[in-house]
Amino acid sequence: MRLVRAALRHLPKYQQINNRSFQTLRSHRSYATSANPPSSVSAADLDFGQPVYETHPHMLKPGEITPGITAQEYYDRRAALAHSLPAGSMVVLNSAQLQYRSGAVFFPFRQESNFLYLTGFLEPDSIAIIHKTGDLLNDVTFHLFCRPKDPRLEQWSGPWSGLRAAEDVFNADVAHDISKATQTLPVLLRSASRIYVDLPPVTTPLGTTLRSLKTPMSTLQPHVNSFRAIKSQAEIANMRHAGQVSGRAITSAMRRPWKFEKDLHNYLDYAFTQSGLSGPAYVPVVAGGRRGRMIHYVHNTSTCDKGDTVLVDAGGEYGFYITDITRTWPVNGKFTAAQKDLYSAVLKVQRRCVALCRASAGLSLDEIHRATESGLREELTKLGFEGLNHNDSLMDALFPHHVGHYIGLDVHDVPGYGRSVTLKKGHCVTIEPGVYVPDDERFPKHFRGMAVRIEDSLCVDDDSPIVLSTEAVKEVEDIEALR
Repeated sequence: MRLVRAALRHLPKYQQINNRSFQTLRSHRSYATSANPPSSVSAADLDFGQPVYETHPHMLKPGEITPGITAQEYYDRRAALAHSLPAGSMVVLNSAQLQYRSGAVFFPFRQESNFLYLTGFLEPDSIAIIHKTGDLLNDVTFHLFCRPKDPRLEQWSGPWSGLRAAEDVFNADVAHDISKATQTLPVLLRSASRIYVDLPPVTTPLGTTLRSLKTPMSTLQPHVNSFRAIKSQAEIANMRHAGQVSGRAITSAMRRPWKFEKDLHNYLDYAFTQSGLSGPAYVPVVAGGRRGRMIHYVHNTSTCDKGDTVLVDAGGEYGFYITDITRTWPVNGKFTAAQKDLYSAVLKVQRRCVALCRASAGLSLDEIHRATESGLREELTKLGFEGLNHNDSLMDALFPHHVGHYIGLDVHDVPGYGRSVTLKKGHCVTIEPGVYVPDDERFPKHFRGMAVRIEDSLCVDDDSPIVLSTEAVKEVEDIEALR
């Protein structure tokens, strides 16, 4: 049975991609694993380098390349980026490479974020080139360099997708053998009017090739950032799902007594994956007592003692989109008077600043940070902290980090995209005020050693934010009622 793609060649490109399917594939030597392959083979019986709908219908819906994100959306991203650049431009992306923990032991592979955003292709040893060929939105050619099928090597390393799937599944207009990149790349890249690339190391084939060219080059990252920073409805849906599951897991953790930080850490990792997420989005902070004052404490090897609070900064990932949540709660289920006062002060400011994350407010993250500092000064002064209105160093000691950052494919998303940018509909950010009281006589004795941080992930909308992590309870009464 012929590919549906072949039947759609008369349609405009965007319709081809929107309707493309591959229920069966004709036999092709790139897929063959025996001397006498059948004349046609079901896609469900093939092995690819990542889940596809035909092999993993429990993970993907028809048309999706990665969970929640369709082939059409990946194509639209490439077309929009190319359309924003000068005529004849080429965007060049190098995949991430497998990283080794020690000897032959490797870390789980994670694709480079810009490569992932524009292709959905999840394999190492790959290069993507997006060529703007004309002035129309659809005047774009997608080249994908990747590994050809190799049954012998795949027996050892697991399957990868191959050149035919690069075209039929991932919608490359032209697929190239990555082992021939040093011969093919120079010819292709010399036809560009300008190359947009974040230069890889000179030790890589791409790095060597790029440095040998005289074609003008520009840094790619700022151009991709402007698109990645504003999330589509599909991206927001992924992050909402990650926030919902993660929030419920954290609330569930609050119901239980924990003696050791590592047990709470392991419970959250399990709860995220048990409920359909791919796993934790980052190494969590599980900090009992005074260790909560260390912003990125991730040893998670000590105890959770009765009478203390535990600060947990954790979140799960779905379809490569993350959620970022922090909650602080009493180990024994009930706040002391001082803990409740400090927690309530931070919560009041956090709620106020979450409400500012709307497009109609016309504020940036930097401006919301200044509002956070002002609010914390006011609330802490009411609790007996002195000198905060006249001594910035005191405030810096109590609140040493920014109130928020962008989130998306990365925990700190779109690196280089400024916090001074006015928030617009589709920006996704965190709001995370915190107070970390040193054991210092400058501060009230009954608060010394305490740490409170409260963080939600949210999406900016026109008139009110969409809180993505609302299932993680944070009101004092709700936390205490869990036990």
